[in-house]
Amino acid sequence: MSKIETLKAHLEAELGPSVHALRLDRGELTLTVKAADYLVVARQLRDHPELKFEQLIDLCGVDYFSYKDMTWEGARFCVVSHLLSVSKNWRLRLKVFCPEDDLPSVASVTPVWNSANWFEREAFDLYGILFDGHDDLRRILTDYGFIGHPFRKDFPTSGHVEMRYDADQKRVIYQPVTIEPREITPRIIREDNYGGLH
Repeated sequence: MSKIETLKAHLEAELGPSVHALRLDRGELTLTVKAADYLVVARQLRDHPELKFEQLIDLCGVDYFSYKDMTWEGARFCVVSHLLSVSKNWRLRLKVFCPEDDLPSVASVTPVWNSANWFEREAFDLYGILFDGHDDLRRILTDYGFIGHPFRKDFPTSGHVEMRYDADQKRVIYQPVTIEPREITPRIIREDNYGGLH
């Protein structure tokens, strides 16, 4: 049995009904759990002697709105974490979908892996995903007065407001976006021997 198959067997045995989906694809293992089980499973993944995922190395939000230019069936927002076990030398992708699209929310895993702190703040800032139990959930990349969550697929590409320095008022001001959308047609090169091809 390969190392990844061993990990898969341990996950199935130790997590049992908490496993919503467990998928092995392209040499990577993805575990999906329900939002209600997320924090409990995170603790088991860290503490169980057969699993020992000591490190959370990444956490991000995902917006499945119009996923692959198709209508997505299911919850819109997902939190994806990448875990590492140094002692066992294996990795795992952990996914949890937010039960509500209007107010996406899951438990914070900062009590389990404190490295999740800024990652969860980033997912909140860019996707609007709330993390219940996070001690300091506030924006981390956008400005304090920023409106909306820019990585959501329905966020306008030009944004809502822009800021600039006003010399008369001697301060930064906010105003509605003044960018006019335009369509640019790329120039087409029609040389017979372009690039040395004949």
